[in-house]
Amino acid sequence: MSSILPEGETLRRAIRWIDEQQKQHPDKKLNRLVQEATLKFDLSPRDSDFLWRFYEEVRQQQGKKSQSNE
Repeated sequence: MSSILPEGETLRRAIRWIDEQQKQHPDKKLNRLVQEATLKFDLSPRDSDFLWRFYEEVRQQQGKKSQSNE
């Protein structure tokens, strides 16, 4: 079996892992989870930057939703 994954598959796995970790450990800081995911999934610096931007965008979207509900 080849260990090479299709492009983007490691990022999808990292995002799923972070989401699971956030549910299991809601007190754990996101920056720590991104750092752990970067090491666990052997992400490139570019992929790690993508994770940071992805979660920043998620955070902004959640802020907009909470403001519109007020």
